[in-house]
Amino acid sequence: MLPRSLQKVALFLILLAGTPAMAVEEPRYEVIESQRDFELRRYEPMLIAETQVSGDRDEASRAGFRLLADFIFGNNQVAGQDGSAKIAMTAPVTQEAASSKIAMTAPVTVEPQTGGAGLWRIHFVMPSQYTLATIPKPRNPAVQLRELPRQWYAVHRFSGFATDSRVETKTREALDWIEQKKLKAIGSPQLARYDPPWTLPMFRRNEILIPVAPPEAKGAQ
Repeated sequence: MLPRSLQKVALFLILLAGTPAMAVEEPRYEVIESQRDFELRRYEPMLIAETQVSGDRDEASRAGFRLLADFIFGNNQVAGQDGSAKIAMTAPVTQEAASSKIAMTAPVTVEPQTGGAGLWRIHFVMPSQYTLATIPKPRNPAVQLRELPRQWYAVHRFSGFATDSRVETKTREALDWIEQKKLKAIGSPQLARYDPPWTLPMFRRNEILIPVAPPEAKGAQ
């Protein structure tokens, strides 16, 4: 019999794998422009559960996931009641270096963008049925709920393993594309992973997302 914490992780991985009978909800967005593996997307407002953890990229990802999975699997309190509730899992799991700064130079660079030990922000997007007023509240103060407004992102899709060197390469490619499109990066790069760990590398779906200013503000087409 698996420990309760491992049961939760196993159940999440089953949910994240998804089947035609049990689809996993993803954030709603509109593709404004698409070019090969790059997209400019406009995301609708969303509600996220997030936590900050330290360590290298993989350590932080695992630690943050455990905290957020604990929240959605029942370590919460329903508004106005004493009980708890399970919250449906969504995809992707998103990771961001909490202290990263983007430096737009010639050439375009991002700093710091290494997988070394540091502070990371991990978040799940909450199911669209919830608002900040109606969603069960975390009992663990390490987990916070936050509303995000409508936001534009430059997105770079890639398969394979999201190693430190690969994430850095794809981030630089995304920043190059932003510069080519005359967009303005306004936030830290985020790594979004959609698949359970047993997924074969060629079938993995990873994305680098970088918040950008609304394209009309820069006159982009």
